[in-house]
Amino acid sequence: MSVRLTIITPVFNGKIYIEKCLENVASQAFPEMEHLIMDGGSTDGTVENIQKWMVKYPHISLISEKDKGQSNAMNKGIKLAQGNIISFLNVDDYYEPAVLAKILPIFESLPEPSFVCGNLNIWNADGSFKHFNRPDKLSLPELLSHQFEWPYNPSAYFYHKSLHDKTGMYNESNHYSMDYEFILEAASHTQLQHIDQLWGNFCEVEDSKTLQRFKDRQKEAAAEGRALREAAISKLNPSQKAELEQILSDAVQIKNVVQKQNPIRRILKFIGI
Repeated sequence: MSVRLTIITPVFNGKIYIEKCLENVASQAFPEMEHLIMDGGSTDGTVENIQKWMVKYPHISLISEKDKGQSNAMNKGIKLAQGNIISFLNVDDYYEPAVLAKILPIFESLPEPSFVCGNLNIWNADGSFKHFNRPDKLSLPELLSHQFEWPYNPSAYFYHKSLHDKTGMYNESNHYSMDYEFILEAASHTQLQHIDQLWGNFCEVEDSKTLQRFKDRQKEAAAEGRALREAAISKLNPSQKAELEQILSDAVQIKNVVQKQNPIRRILKFIGI
């Protein structure tokens, strides 16, 4: 039976996480899927651990060689993927149980290329719960408005490999917001779909690149995001611009109402009403 779903995991020196990642996927494995590990030349025992799992689980494939960063590893994985539907699972994140078997039936009723996302749990570095990500506003103007949740982590989204024929590959000069850049580009070519189910888990572990981005490069990362939004806004057609303007206008009105109500609410709370 041919492979229809490819899970791609980029990793470099991820020995402490890799086995849980492999187990998370292996516990849901079925004949029509593969788990492609793109290792950047690890020296900490990551490769040896993966090779042990490969003996038992034939759906696991390993490519271990130096790369030019995460985006480059992701692009190489896309080119090697046998499945026509792909997802990325970072080595320290994980899927909810029994999610993978749900994906293929969803795509059977969708045009190609399509992008589908579910909901996401975000966990603090200490293991405590941080945020529930429910990205249900997914038109390009909604994403560009910066007023709604967006698909924050690839453990909660899947898409047709052929979408890259329209978007191009991941930007290899963008090492921190490549996923956001791709999602904005995807939304300009297809209608992103939301399924109101919990699919993924994003873990902000202390040594992860994502967490370090916010600790060490917060201003730079924010500037990158603004530049991406501004570039995308400049390409909107008239109806999309009108939708964006309406969203932003509504947001201002809501903010004004809330600001007016807050003093009243404080008074009512003080007098016990």
